[in-house]
Amino acid sequence: MSRPSRERQREPETAEEVEDESESGCPDCGSDTLVTTGDHETVCDDCGLVVDDSNIDRGPEWRAFNHTERQSKSRVGAPTTQTMHDKDAGERNLQFALSEIDRMSSALGVPHSVREVASVIYRRALDDDLIRGRSIEGVATSALYAACRQEGIPRSLEEISDVSRVERKEIGRTYRYVSQELALEMEPVDPKKYVPRFCSSLGVSDEVRAKAKEIIDITAEQGLLSGKSPTGYAAAAIYAASLLCNEKKTQREVADVAQVTEVTIRNRYQEQIEAMELY
Repeated sequence: MSRPSRERQREPETAEEVEDESESGCPDCGSDTLVTTGDHETVCDDCGLVVDDSNIDRGPEWRAFNHTERQSKSRVGAPTTQTMHDKDAGERNLQFALSEIDRMSSALGVPHSVREVASVIYRRALDDDLIRGRSIEGVATSALYAACRQEGIPRSLEEISDVSRVERKEIGRTYRYVSQELALEMEPVDPKKYVPRFCSSLGVSDEVRAKAKEIIDITAEQGLLSGKSPTGYAAAAIYAASLLCNEKKTQREVADVAQVTEVTIRNRYQEQIEAMELY
């Protein structure tokens, strides 16, 4: 006569054993307490008879001996990405900073590669303790500005500050500090990279676009670009090109699109037409 079913859990020294839920008992002693060993054999817990040695191992094909190894070898879950806070859960501000980078990137319409680069820059700033004494938003915004420049998708400080919760002055100051401390290599922004986007917003022809780029090339070769804002320089070239192509746009219209002042456009425009001897 078989003994009543009982539930118990053992912790063997050599293999993890889990209680088997099979309704069949031991054919030798009649006990219904069967366990599965680490070798995937079903064994009677009372008399030691091997009842089944053909169980299928449904676990992973790799072995791990501690929690760290299991975590590193596990392939369950979504892939890691620099834009998620899955690599630095201990930092309280990281999730907020990365969500801010994502929000601002969406508002600016920049590709995912820029978000990834910005996230890497922010993580580096965090690791180097560059956040201390500065706002999370300020460092996150400066990281995004740096990423835009590195990826060749320029956005002006004015455009960045428009989608940020930080003032333009703070963004510029923090950007200079972070780029210097992290030794970020930044090439000067080519004003021609702003021309297509500004011309598209103004609704001018391809002829104006080509003429603006020509003006920038000729005047930059003469050294006029040195120390000048690339957005203001591009805006002035577009304004000059619109006049030369008989598609006149006002300084106010161009200034609004480029987010610069009319004074900047007038000054750069005067320098450019004098350099090209168009006056």
